[in-house]
Amino acid sequence: MAKKDKQNLPASGAGLIRYFEDETKGPKISPKQVVVMVILLGFLCIALHLSGT
Repeated sequence: MAKKDKQNLPASGAGLIRYFEDETKGPKISPKQVVVMVILLGFLCIALHLSGT
């Protein structure tokens, strides 16, 4: 019968950074807020384009 030695293998995600565990400084923005800001920016760009400025 084969000898069963338990060996530890290296981590499969070597070199990858797990960003969701890092706390960063700065404002926290929800995904909904980002979508609303993009829509407002789009309307602003369209309004400026139509006004000719």
